[in-house]
Amino acid sequence: MKNEYLKDNGIFPTGDINPFGANFIGTSYLNMLTTEGVGIGNVTFEPGCRNNWHIHHATSGGGQILLVTGGEGWFREWGKPAQSLKAGDVVVIPANTKHWHGAKKDSWFVHLSVEVPGSDTKTEWCEPVSDEEYSQLD
Repeated sequence: MKNEYLKDNGIFPTGDINPFGANFIGTSYLNMLTTEGVGIGNVTFEPGCRNNWHIHHATSGGGQILLVTGGEGWFREWGKPAQSLKAGDVVVIPANTKHWHGAKKDSWFVHLSVEVPGSDTKTEWCEPVSDEEYSQLD
């Protein structure tokens, strides 16, 4: 597996098994770096792990920013092609945009998840990314 060292040797500590794991296929880990002001979590995905489609709702502001710190992964916005991600990539996800993100099949993947402050923010978890859809990604 590519980048196998990332599970325990990333820039930030890996953290514990993700408490939102019911909304993921595979195992991920979450270490909240801050919950004050702007929520920032270090999220580590095992190879092949991805979260379900989801939406970060807000009536104003809101959304999510991904800062990729290690490994290789995918980001996909509903209705658009998947984007390949690697360390150093930044993804700005506007509020109310259905999307998913996760590791490539053969690589660990780590990103910082930045919760953009907004009004009436909440996350809606949707359907899983099917194995068929995921397996079509290179």
